[in-house]
Amino acid sequence: MAKTTKAAWVPSEKILQNSRLGSWMQKLGFSDYDSFYQKTVKEIDWFWYEAVKELDIEWFSNPNTTLDLSKGMMYPDWFVGGRLNTAYNAVEKWAGIPSSRHRTALIWEGDNQEKKAYTYEQLNAAANAAANGFKQLGVKRGDIIFLYMPMIPETVIAMLAISKIGAVFTPAFSGYKADALSTRLQASEAKFVVTADGYYRRGKIVNMKQEADKAANQLNSVEKMIVVERIGGLETLQSGRDISWDTLVRDNSDFKAVEADSDEPFMIIYTSGTTGKPKGTVHTHAGFPIKAAFDAGICMDVRPEDTLFWLTDMGWMMGPFLVYGGLMNGAAIVLFEGTPDYPGPDRLWQLTEEHQITHLGISPTLIRSLMQYGTKPLESYVLSSLRLFASTGEPWNEKPWVWLFEEIGKQKIPIFNYSGGTETSGGILGNVLVKPIQPANFNAALPGMAVNVFDQEGLPVTGEVGELVLQQPWVGMTKGFHKDNERYEATYWNRWENTWVHGDWVKKEANGYFTITGRSDDTLNIAGKRIGPTEIESCLVSHPAVAEAGVIGLPDKIKGETAAAFVVLQSVYQPTEQQKEELLFHLENRLGKALAPKQLYFLSDLPKTRNAKVMRRALKTAFLGDSPGDLSALVNPDILEEITSLRQK
Repeated sequence: MAKTTKAAWVPSEKILQNSRLGSWMQKLGFSDYDSFYQKTVKEIDWFWYEAVKELDIEWFSNPNTTLDLSKGMMYPDWFVGGRLNTAYNAVEKWAGIPSSRHRTALIWEGDNQEKKAYTYEQLNAAANAAANGFKQLGVKRGDIIFLYMPMIPETVIAMLAISKIGAVFTPAFSGYKADALSTRLQASEAKFVVTADGYYRRGKIVNMKQEADKAANQLNSVEKMIVVERIGGLETLQSGRDISWDTLVRDNSDFKAVEADSDEPFMIIYTSGTTGKPKGTVHTHAGFPIKAAFDAGICMDVRPEDTLFWLTDMGWMMGPFLVYGGLMNGAAIVLFEGTPDYPGPDRLWQLTEEHQITHLGISPTLIRSLMQYGTKPLESYVLSSLRLFASTGEPWNEKPWVWLFEEIGKQKIPIFNYSGGTETSGGILGNVLVKPIQPANFNAALPGMAVNVFDQEGLPVTGEVGELVLQQPWVGMTKGFHKDNERYEATYWNRWENTWVHGDWVKKEANGYFTITGRSDDTLNIAGKRIGPTEIESCLVSHPAVAEAGVIGLPDKIKGETAAAFVVLQSVYQPTEQQKEELLFHLENRLGKALAPKQLYFLSDLPKTRNAKVMRRALKTAFLGDSPGDLSALVNPDILEEITSLRQK
């Protein structure tokens, strides 16, 4: 493999002039990105006003003010007085235009290679039928509907229908087990659930309905559960509560999207933090969809007639990003139920060629897993449709980045490294196409994102690692946490005045490039999926054998990070291999395979501070043999030797 130069990819003059970002900058009077970026963060109201014009966002009533900061930086009001609807801008608008109504909007491929496609007209009609059904079921404007769904067309149809009637959906990861589901279901206070009888993964059936029933039965607050038949298991419908999807969508008459206020919520996504309790990020009709549309359309250069695919789940932020980033730009989106290496390691490339994918969204974990097969799986496919790789979820290592760029992209396809979060509705840092791209890092802060890097005293630093912060609000910033704004303020705003602290360690170079070195909190990032260690610890402690538990993230060649659990048993239980297997099974059964730790160790105690808080940093550094830093707060330093001995076994 050839050694890459410092700039692996350099934009051509054609891209500089004709990319959506390049041509827009010229229209606004800018010839270089850096001066344009400075304008976007100094005059944020001007920038977002121009952005919604460029994206051709349609309003039922135009805003009278772009930004109102009278409530302070933490609670900006965007597009005051404006009325619009996410579903209208995503499908209804395109379905009403003769030149776009027959354009492909959604392509679906199942794990078993079953396929289906919808035009914008067909997708809008399907959303109308579902909206009629929800309304007849008693769903009202502002009601919250819980989506526990696989990646199938009905998932997108339900999202659009819920927005059409002015209700709010909250999506959950399709791999969650009942306990994780019930936690989020209880927090959202949703009375309606949309799920499927199951789905296929690697040729096997995953029974979703069984987990949905367990979760709902724990709370007794679910009034109606709508069930999509995917695997043929509707015999599990419970009389009086459950209704089949086919019954819901019988009325296919027209349904016009309601006129929603700009700051009216349309989606709540739960994301885990270090305290264990999931955080309900609240997103509005004029927030998440516009930010996603901007990042995908203007920054990643997604256009009408393009096809966008991201290997993700609707419970993770990139699922809704795929939907609105693609549809708001009039492009086609690809929804994939399966896995990229089943039934063979060529599955991802088969998808790319068959569906003529132009923008392929992957993760470093995926590329590391595919590298083991080499380039042989590609030999039967022509990937000429590809214009851009996009990557998110975790930091890159240089080796897999170079492999993707050189072996798959033949040094011609840019890799748009993309980092942000559920709370931000999209990217903070990225690789804009009007600047050279270097391996494994970011060439810019994205337009409108007022990025800085602070040291421990809150002073800007260059050339050294610091906290990633944002010093201006942006469109798509979460509208607090659902019924928990005190926690929202404590999570992002309590360190420095009027400064959002994102939780990433970042190094900014003098040339404006950025490198993310990891999380500055304890949140685990397992193959791009974030989960708080306390959530796993709580699951362990729920087992009768466990007195205490501590969970840390360990480096993993494939996933980037994997969870390891350390357990103190109740005195009447013994640390046997059988006990370990029982606890690992307990974790997998409660959390699902994707998130459950595969490593578990027994200890006589956990490293703790004087206030009885488990010091995960001490646990991790002792186990890995790293420099521990200041451990003066530990009340039981002798336990470190026991932890160190585990590493040697």
